[in-house]
Amino acid sequence: MTDMIIIEEATGEIGTEPENRSVETLLTYGIVNIDKVKGPSSHQVSDYVQKILGITKAGHSGTLDPAVTGVQPVAIGRATKVTQFLLKSAKEYICVMHVHKDLEPSVIKEALSKFIGKIQQMPPVKSAVKRQLRTREIYELEVMEIEKRDVLFRVKCEAGTYIRALCNDVGKKIGGAHMACLRRTAAGAFNEDDNLITLDDLRDALYYYKEKQNEKYIRYCIQPVEHALKYIKKAYIFDSAILSMSHGRDLGAPGISKLENFKKGETVAVMTLKGEVVAVGTAEMSAVQISTDRKGLAVKTSKVFFEATKEDLEKLNKENQIARAAAEKEDSEKETTEKENSK
Repeated sequence: MTDMIIIEEATGEIGTEPENRSVETLLTYGIVNIDKVKGPSSHQVSDYVQKILGITKAGHSGTLDPAVTGVQPVAIGRATKVTQFLLKSAKEYICVMHVHKDLEPSVIKEALSKFIGKIQQMPPVKSAVKRQLRTREIYELEVMEIEKRDVLFRVKCEAGTYIRALCNDVGKKIGGAHMACLRRTAAGAFNEDDNLITLDDLRDALYYYKEKQNEKYIRYCIQPVEHALKYIKKAYIFDSAILSMSHGRDLGAPGISKLENFKKGETVAVMTLKGEVVAVGTAEMSAVQISTDRKGLAVKTSKVFFEATKEDLEKLNKENQIARAAAEKEDSEKETTEKENSK
């Protein structure tokens, strides 16, 4: 954790550390990082995951054309709420672009370099969105290899960027080019090194879990939903604030134990002290202001993830009883002191 501001040290008793969730919980509340193959659409991949696991709901992190391969995170069960944050997150691709005439490598590199930054794009004819000019940002673009008319490059870009359209636009500057092959290497917090698996891997892992009582493989395949929020700034709350937030309440500054250094207006993940996501919302104040003022509305809730178990409710009731007893004792001692001082 970076840039952590500690307001009041505390330990959490409510919930479970994400890595210690039971497999049964993960099977209805987790994410699988699928290595999509050529052929199926992103929707079909989600449907396959749903059928393999025998669940009623699954959602993907952004559409990939049937011919495109690579990183396709799929959220399962209750975790599908997180897909809206994955959809908006940056994506990275490795692309082979075929140019239509012989050119010096320097000419190709110079043409590609001009597309770093804000660009205007017209989505392809076959796309999931309305065809109208729109602005997208290319964060990084690196030429890796040029062999004759084939150009291998890596591109990191804003969500919703069409690489096919990018290749066509580059081609307009150099006498023609088109996308020959594309693989997605990262989507938000997930890349090829983050437990990337095939649908067959998932099917086999479920078999070993159900038939051999071996949890090792299914735990590798299904990741906690919190992994999807890796790059979102966080606020960690006291146990006493969890229950109200799990019912959709906004977060007040007094409920925060520690927080990362976010700005007003940023998306913030609200976490338990055990590292479970409770909710995601928008910061109504900066982290500095929250830690300084210690009052007011801190985060406006947009999505709730946490569901309190019976054990959690029992712990909260016990903590509330202890807190009330301590308050009553303090009031009694204060009253006794005042009476003695008045004599």
